[in-house]
Amino acid sequence: MTRKSQVSDTLTRLEATIVQRLAASPETSYVAKLHAKGLAKIAQKVGEEATETVIAALAGDDAELVGEAADLLFHLMVLLAEKGVPIDSVLAELDRREGMSGIAEKEARAQKAARTE
Repeated sequence: MTRKSQVSDTLTRLEATIVQRLAASPETSYVAKLHAKGLAKIAQKVGEEATETVIAALAGDDAELVGEAADLLFHLMVLLAEKGVPIDSVLAELDRREGMSGIAEKEARAQKAARTE
């Protein structure tokens, strides 16, 4: 199994678990508890985890960064599930951007936004 398919499999399994737990009781599932609190709370958690990831990157060791990055990915996937956005859509967008300069990609998004205004 290639590393890319291994990552995709891990994210797909996590997504399935999250979707299943959205329907669980908030008393038995952290995902269900977040879901019950609504989109704003889930988005807040993504922000908190992003901040903790940045702090770990700047001040922590690699193990702390790995843990915080895992928390961030998990909460981001809860947010995506809450919005009904499949991880495959995100992975497809990353695939589309592969090999493209970040500067060129950002410029293309800005041009697209200008055309839609």
